[in-house]
Amino acid sequence: MAFVFASATYYSRLPETGYERSPVRGQSCTKLSGFALRVGEPKRDNNGMKWLRLSALALLASCIVLPPLHALDKQPSEVFHNRRVALAARLNGGVAILFAAQEAQLDFMPYRQDSDFYYLTGWTEPGAALLIESDAPKAASPRAYREILFLPARNLRMEKYTGIKMDSVTPGVEQSAGVDHVEAMAELPAELNQLVSADHSLFANLFTQPDSDAAKALLSFAGVALGTSAVPPAHDVTSQVMPLRQIKDEGEIELIKKASGASVLAQRVMMQWWVKPGMTERAIAGAMTAVWMENGCERPSYSPIVGSGINSTVLHYSANDRTMQDGDILLVDAACEYSMYAADITRTVPVNGHFTARQREIYNIVLGAQQAAIDAFVAGKSTINDRDRQDPSSLDTVAYNYINTHGKDMHGQPLGEYWLHGLGHMMGIDVHDPGNYPVVLKPGMVFTIEPGVYIPEEKLGIRIECDFLVGADGKLIDLDASLPHTADEIEAAMHAK
Repeated sequence: MAFVFASATYYSRLPETGYERSPVRGQSCTKLSGFALRVGEPKRDNNGMKWLRLSALALLASCIVLPPLHALDKQPSEVFHNRRVALAARLNGGVAILFAAQEAQLDFMPYRQDSDFYYLTGWTEPGAALLIESDAPKAASPRAYREILFLPARNLRMEKYTGIKMDSVTPGVEQSAGVDHVEAMAELPAELNQLVSADHSLFANLFTQPDSDAAKALLSFAGVALGTSAVPPAHDVTSQVMPLRQIKDEGEIELIKKASGASVLAQRVMMQWWVKPGMTERAIAGAMTAVWMENGCERPSYSPIVGSGINSTVLHYSANDRTMQDGDILLVDAACEYSMYAADITRTVPVNGHFTARQREIYNIVLGAQQAAIDAFVAGKSTINDRDRQDPSSLDTVAYNYINTHGKDMHGQPLGEYWLHGLGHMMGIDVHDPGNYPVVLKPGMVFTIEPGVYIPEEKLGIRIECDFLVGADGKLIDLDASLPHTADEIEAAMHAK
């Protein structure tokens, strides 16, 4: 029996299931490729012809709300404006200048905007710059809040390759950008020179991205224009944006949930249709990527980690070139990005559908460590990613102690030495959102809990990773709760074909 999945047709035995084709988006049902499975409806026979085309997961998962299939879901312009105002309030009368990501010379990879620049503007085109001037009523030349987006001149020849862009004279550009003022990029040096000329002390209160060549060149030119080569180093603007990014607003949370929904769907497809002896790791990664793209996601959140056998013990394994064997364990750390917001999910499954006794033992230890961290969580007190386990409120310590006191290696030694990384990290526009670790976990934060045990001698690596939101009431919300979690649930999912 055939079903359509992404752009290819795959063949498998499908159970008799009642469903109907539906163009409706965003309903409380499972859907893929324009189809929806409506739970509880009777089987339909349309004049004797059954609909055969449906995604694998649409037959198996229910009530997963998936994202609409279109371009970036951009939050309202007012949201980005408020973020710029909030950043200005942290500048102590200074001026921030941020640069967008540059377009690659060769378009082998899709363009992705600089994360901080996108957070503050929602602008997705390359080569722009943003100037934020904070209130400084007591400065030598008093200043009030001001924001300017600088756009590069259009390159009509390059646009034949990369598509039409906007510049400062494009009709309606200020409304499209949602920024108070839009000027040509050529005006940025003059604008900065005018500010510093009126108040030389401002040179010591400029904020830029520390690794930006464009920012360094701009400051150097400003120094030359003012007759000095002794330009003070700029402050790191990313350190001021970081606290703002850590607390997610409702719009951001919804985007992360959509990334999580598509990622959960792909993980289920992996478990139920693709993992079996003789299949390649790369085929798993490809199948999951197809699910993400079908569900409106731009890209993977990171290079998919699909490691079987000995490869499951390599933390950031990315070759994905091994053929899976009967009896292998398979670690799949793979998730997607929806409208610039990431998910990050890991599940570990038995290639033949059945955990061995040893695989199940280690799996349950890792699962127990994750649950111990969840149980110990206290909003406003607990911290994450304390790799050296020095913080008394660290969830890392809780999970490590569980692993180190449950189970042994082949030589009778505790398993603590086989956990090689921190317990989790912040997540948002970047899959590893910035944070000064260990971070105190507060309402509005999104982070991962991902303990793992990696024993090369046994060719056995287990990691379980879930994404969590700290709710307004201080309680943890598992964003991946619909995905099989226990060893029994995984085995059941793998056999539910």
